Amino acid sequence: RQGISSAFSGNAASLAADVDQSGSVNGTDLQLIQDYLLGKITAFSKSSAGSDETNPTAYMEQVKNMMTEYAPAGITEEKTGVSYGTLKKYQYYSTTRERNVNVNVLLPADYNENETYPVLYALHGYWETEDSLAAMSSARTMLGNLNANGEAEKMIVVFPYIYTSKTKEACDGLNLENSLNYDNFIHDLTNDLMPYIEKNFSVKTGRENTAITGFSMGARESLFIGLTRSDLFGYVGAACPAPGLTPGTDLSMHPGQLQENQLKPAYQMPNLIMITGGGKDGTVGSQPSVYHNILSANGIEHLWHSVSDGGHDSSSVQPHFYNYLRGIFQSKK
Repeated sequence: RQGISSAFSGNAASLAADVDQSGSVNGTDLQLIQDYLLGKITAFSKSSAGSDETNPTAYMEQVKNMMTEYAPAGITEEKTGVSYGTLKKYQYYSTTRERNVNVNVLLPADYNENETYPVLYALHGYWETEDSLAAMSSARTMLGNLNANGEAEKMIVVFPYIYTSKTKEACDGLNLENSLNYDNFIHDLTNDLMPYIEKNFSVKTGRENTAITGFSMGARESLFIGLTRSDLFGYVGAACPAPGLTPGTDLSMHPGQLQENQLKPAYQMPNLIMITGGGKDGTVGSQPSVYHNILSANGIEHLWHSVSDGGHDSSSVQPHFYNYLRGIFQSKK
């Protein structure tokens, strides 16, 4: 109490209260202070706010203008004269799971430890592993071709194993218990994986340099994590997100990670929120558009990307990655 009273007194009071360094004291600062006092966060993330702060409205309009429904032919094929990144499996210790966990890391071509790179975390779907989305998205070849064409920033892409349990190493059923273990990944990501990546790879830090996306259950989690921890993630994507982020019923009951009126950024507004839905997705059906409509009802700016012939597979994932990879980390240009 003495420390708080001291910090929030005298000439320094307004500066201390502006926790996110946005230039004004508002609800975001109150939320950050509350989360710190409740132990939800242990430190305040560094902010790039100020005169260089990105305007999400203008940023998303810029991305919207370059979006396409489908990825162009040949974008996932290796081409002569183009250098591609290296995808390699690593292990990190998860205090959340109390064991070592696999993670795939895609480093850009000509990765140089003397340079720093922004980071994208890409989350797989239900039943899947750290290998699944790397293969489905063809991120290695797609990103290599985009880099060669000058259409995307060089970046590090992290493909984690998101099923997070102390007692089970893998999902063993389509039920609430297993879904909660996927929901638990937020703690592994923020407490274990992100510190590991920042310690072992040459990364740029801060929300302007950190993005998240996912597929299916991983997209449900990327939306949840990206919005509830928008102090850490400046870019949020989701391809064919599964039900359960908000309350609902399909083959089972979903209590919801958030109520519908809570489906909004908890802190700063992300520079980019992009949701992709497939018109022929027989697995999650119209659920992506449900999230799109909830965000719209909540007044949250975002980009809705509908793939007419897209299924619950690469036919939706690759168009999402094509647009999302080109759209992230452009705020400093």
